[in-house]
This record gives sequence, C-alpha cells and structure tokens, in this order.
Amino acid sequence: MQFSEVKAIVTGAASGLGAATARAFTAADAAVTILDRDAQAGAALAAEIGAGFQPLDVTDETSVEQAIGGAADQMGGINVCVNCAGIATAQRTLGRDGAHGLDSFRRTVEINLIGTFNVMRLAAAEMAQNPPDADGERGVIVNTASIAAYDGQKGQAAYAAAKAGVAGLTLPVARDLSSLGIRVVAIAPGVFRTPMLEGLGPEVMDGLAAEVTCPKRLGDPAEFAGLVRHVIENGYLNGEVIRLDGALRMR
Repeated sequence: MQFSEVKAIVTGAASGLGAATARAFTAADAAVTILDRDAQAGAALAAEIGAGFQPLDVTDETSVEQAIGGAADQMGGINVCVNCAGIATAQRTLGRDGAHGLDSFRRTVEINLIGTFNVMRLAAAEMAQNPPDADGERGVIVNTASIAAYDGQKGQAAYAAAKAGVAGLTLPVARDLSSLGIRVVAIAPGVFRTPMLEGLGPEVMDGLAAEVTCPKRLGDPAEFAGLVRHVIENGYLNGEVIRLDGALRMR
C-alpha cells in the first residue's frame, strides 16, 4: 500500500505511541483521523498536524461505530487501523491490602483487549467495502501488544494477560480476514519514552533503560511509528507479532 493512498484511524492518538504514529502518517501525506477519549488533547493534536478527530470509548460499541463512521465520512473511507488505546495497571495478585481488585482486572482487560477487538472488527467491516488493490488487499490493522505478554512482571497480571490476548488475536483474525484482503499485525513494544512511563520518574526510567540489551536507552515513539509504517508498506507481513524492544528480556 502506498502511503499517499492511506486513510488511517489511530486510537489512543492523543498522546504516546498513538500520537507519534499520527504525526508520522500526516508527515507522509496520509489522511489520518485521531480517535481518543480525551477530546481536548485529541482535537488539539489533530488541529496541529492536520488530521481529523473523533471522540472514542473503545469499550462502547455505539461509540466505536460512530467514530469509525465519522472518520470514514471525513476521509472517504478507511484502509488502515492502528490500535494504540490502552491503560496500564499495577497490582499484585495478593498484596498487603488483600487480593487483586476484580474491577481493576476487568477494566484493564476491557480496555486493552476487548476494546482492541471491538475496534478491529468494526474497522474490518468498513475496510471490506474497499476495492482491492493488485494483491487483493483492502486494508491493514496494526495492534499494540507488549513484551509484558511474554515477560510480565510482578503486579502486571491484568496488563500482561490483556496484552497476551492482543498477541493471541493476531493470527486467527488474520486468517479470518484473509478472504477479504485485510492484513493483521501486532507490535509488542518494550520500554518506550511515553507519558505513561515518564510518570514513573527519571530514576525508574534510567533503571529500565539499563536493562535493554542494545541500545541501552528507552525506545523513541518515532521508532514505533516507523515500524507501523513499514508494516503498512510491506504487503507480505501478516499474522505476526513483532517485538520492538532492543532485545530486552525482562527478568
């Protein structure tokens, strides 16, 4: 797929990896609509980079239907969907205050896993209406997993389970959508310099950076965006989860 033909929706794009992806796409002359629950930040970034904006709650079916419909109307269709919306929680299965809260576990899975699938399925329905290109391709979906899917840490039961689910969706959904010419790929980032991580403070960030095999630094969100772009342009990438982590294997 040529980037001049891209009509992309990016969820969670008001900040972090999603914002970097939206910036990279508009810089490459793609049409982009930012989808985010934070209407103020999302609309501000959209105005700054020349993108569209639609408010979105990934856990709500009607909200996703309206956001995708609005984006398709704005751009004249959708052929790329990048799912970056998510939250991180930290709570041990059994801690000093008792057992892990069931509501917090459910909410983490609801947003990170079910929300991702909710957007995927409805974006795919929109993409299925596109005319196929020379390879029969109608669209590309890129999801955000995490190395926590493989190397979950203490206190990451909910987050790791949800991200493992995102990784597990990749191949079966790619197979489900193959007859429609829609590719599905997931990226599993390591430790990236995002607002979520910066909130932990410089000492924690330095410690995490030291654990990376090479290069010994945090990932730049622009590097995530660059990989998303490669996935879109490389038509033979499908059904794969790609680790982007500097060979980090969390202890």
